[in-house]
Amino acid sequence: MLTIEKLKEFGANTEDGVGRCMGNESFYIMLVSSILNDKKLDELEQSINADDLDKAFEAAHALKGMLSNLSLDPITKPINEMTELLRKRVSTDYTDLLNEAKNQMEKLKSLA
Repeated sequence: MLTIEKLKEFGANTEDGVGRCMGNESFYIMLVSSILNDKKLDELEQSINADDLDKAFEAAHALKGMLSNLSLDPITKPINEMTELLRKRVSTDYTDLLNEAKNQMEKLKSLA
């Protein structure tokens, strides 16, 4: 079960995240829980593998907004880097950034 304490240990900036939820910790945890089954990270990986940088940018940008608003910093960091590269349509090896994002997402899922 997700808790504020577990999210803090994970590296989330829970003070900011809860603040965006008007101080409602239960609502914040519900929102974090709702992204655990989100498919945007899968879409990002598939788009990158297909060399569809436009679609990859859309997925990365959506993830960036969602994760940033929840202050899930460990996942947000690699997604932010990918978003900025994809904004410029940089064709590069995104493997390390994708793996970091996926690993952090798995860590988050393990807390639930």
